[in-house]
Amino acid sequence: MQGKKSLKYQVEPGGSLHGKLRVPGDKSISHRSIMLGSLADGVTEVTGFLEGEDSLATLNAFRAMGVEIEGPHAGRVSIHGVGMHGLHEPDAPLDLGNSGTSMRLLSGLLAGQDLAITLTGDSSLSGRPMKRVIEPLTRMGAIIGATEAGTAPLVISPNSHLKGIDYPLPMASAQVKSAVLLAGLYAQGETVVTEPAPTRDHTERMLQGFGYPVKRDGSRASLVGGGALKACRIDVPADISSATFFLVGATIAPDSEMVLEHVGINPTRDGVISILRLMGADIEIENEQTVGGEPVADIRVRSSRLHGIDIPEDLVPLAIDEFPALFIAAACAEGVTRLTGAEELRVKESDRIQVMADGLTVLGIEAEPTMDGLKIRGGRLTGGCVESHGDHRIAMSFAMAALRASGAVEILDCANVNTSFPGFVHVANQTGLHIRQSEVS
Repeated sequence: MQGKKSLKYQVEPGGSLHGKLRVPGDKSISHRSIMLGSLADGVTEVTGFLEGEDSLATLNAFRAMGVEIEGPHAGRVSIHGVGMHGLHEPDAPLDLGNSGTSMRLLSGLLAGQDLAITLTGDSSLSGRPMKRVIEPLTRMGAIIGATEAGTAPLVISPNSHLKGIDYPLPMASAQVKSAVLLAGLYAQGETVVTEPAPTRDHTERMLQGFGYPVKRDGSRASLVGGGALKACRIDVPADISSATFFLVGATIAPDSEMVLEHVGINPTRDGVISILRLMGADIEIENEQTVGGEPVADIRVRSSRLHGIDIPEDLVPLAIDEFPALFIAAACAEGVTRLTGAEELRVKESDRIQVMADGLTVLGIEAEPTMDGLKIRGGRLTGGCVESHGDHRIAMSFAMAALRASGAVEILDCANVNTSFPGFVHVANQTGLHIRQSEVS
């Protein structure tokens, strides 16, 4: 995971987007398929698996703990589960690269194993806050060491005596919720998590798919430890976060129309569609169905004129990963768009509030950051050179901005796009973007 070459994008201005496209598989579901499949009894077959660096970090971590995993081959993975207590202590620290999901969820899943395991990552992951996970896990009896700042590496000590807790989440976070519930699989008694606002529920859905009972009552999710997981088949839908770049691109670029196929539209993840529609986007949902417990559909999007809005705070947790692209939509909208209640954006792969504000300013857009959001006045995008700070979603968002820019947009530090969207440059060019990738010495 270390020592990646530095890559930059050069995107020519203008153009329109057309065609049908199935973007790579959902990253959140891909992570969880490996985790739960590894602990299940039997062989779990996965199709549509995201072959990005983050998901592969999770896959390689379980291989290092003794799980036989075949693939991925064209999105197909076979996981030979070892059961709830069949993992082995790895020979070296588990390097999770850039993946915060891997680190936070594994912290919970490994907290009750009788194994000594260290979790490490790249410089970006090593700067992200982990106290939010360590605190509830410690209350359950876990023994987890971290740096003085509460960051990785995380040192997890052997422990087989966790106790269930009733934990009200201090902030809406699917990763913290999932970490506590996964630790609850190994805890004595019931583990209950109550969230202040809805967050993605892939963990609860997938646990039930593996035959593990999970009770859900409004904002509460609970389970009782000591059960088992049974292998199953998982069809991973296309990732709505990856689809978002093309939803925004086809909305802002004149004379565009695209169909994004087999996209996961889980109601805890579809905030981006609601927000774009509030701004005036022309988006239709077609061919709705349920696959493996997850709702999926084709999404048709056409060019439209956008207007600025005050983004409803209840939609923020449902679109938290999509805001970099939504900020590009706001830059192309008439009037002012205001986001509040999104302080979580400051502790993602980068400080997404500040980094997007800086990049938009370079491109001639008035963007005023606040502690928990951003105020953007729509205007005319110019060309320029922006810094992505190694954040995959920042890089892809600014690539779409070029569709409405008056000059070329250069984006630095783009190697991490492969964490979530391998082949992005090729796919984007096929749909109508004019983008070149080059190495930086």
